[in-house]
Amino acid sequence: MEENRMQQIGEDVVDVLRGIYDPEIPVDIYELGLIYDVKVSDEGDVHILMTLTSPNCPVAESLPQEVKLKTQSLKEVREAEVEITFDPPWTKDMMSEVAKLELGMF
Repeated sequence: MEENRMQQIGEDVVDVLRGIYDPEIPVDIYELGLIYDVKVSDEGDVHILMTLTSPNCPVAESLPQEVKLKTQSLKEVREAEVEITFDPPWTKDMMSEVAKLELGMF
């Protein structure tokens, strides 16, 4: 798969991730800083490395599944894999300026 196509798939995945919200914080998971990495293979497989706001997050089971299903719903994506990590642990410093502004943290 050509480089531009892989980059476009990555951008499409990020757009999908911006539509998924943490149920406890009214900000999407991308702006919250929960997405650490999105990799697209030559075959159109997507690997997403993400974290949760805490290890005992109430959506620890459902949120990664939602990320996987919505990513796989993109026609260009052959397969999606979601890996959860807590290294480094999430902190409020990982939030984008947009997220901090939405939450009144400035």
